[in-house]
Amino acid sequence: MWCVYILECKNKSLYTGITNNLERRFKEHHKKTTHYTSYNPPVRILFKESHRTRSRAAKREAQIKQFSRADKLMLIKSNLPR
Repeated sequence: MWCVYILECKNKSLYTGITNNLERRFKEHHKKTTHYTSYNPPVRILFKESHRTRSRAAKREAQIKQFSRADKLMLIKSNLPR
């Protein structure tokens, strides 16, 4: 399974990515192996969405990356447990 995720970074920005292992990827972001998060380390995972294929996850990631910050926050809010 592949996962699209949104992280909240230390500077309050939102980082969107994909992975097939979210726990490992979150640790990699903390090890500063990614350019953006090496300067803005992630604080927490705000959103995750599973996809059967990398292709579908990549398409969804591209779609979310086009969202405004407000749209991303609405997406996150709509996926919170009630």
